[in-house]
Amino acid sequence: MASLPTQFAGVTVVTKANVYFDGKVVSHTVLFADGSKKTLGLIYAGSYHFGTDAAERMEIVAGACKVTLDGQTAVQTYEAGTYFDVPAKSGFTIEVSAGIAEYICSFLS
Repeated sequence: MASLPTQFAGVTVVTKANVYFDGKVVSHTVLFADGSKKTLGLIYAGSYHFGTDAAERMEIVAGACKVTLDGQTAVQTYEAGTYFDVPAKSGFTIEVSAGIAEYICSFLS
């Protein structure tokens, strides 16, 4: 697997945070010159469900989580340096058992 980026150059960062689940999931949106966007965030211990409009790739930067994609029963574990893809118009449940998981979410076309 390719290494995860450690920084992004030439971007615009939206300063208003995206806050979910009473602050237990927080991200910031990063806009790229080519029109693409990503969010960079933290997920504190707990279990959370997210719906998707666009397809997404969730790259785990630090920590670990367990993920169940909508329509599936299998639970997969992801650690730093791994990723999972979520189809458009779908969703997933993500659980962080301890600590904090850091992620990069890329919105795929």
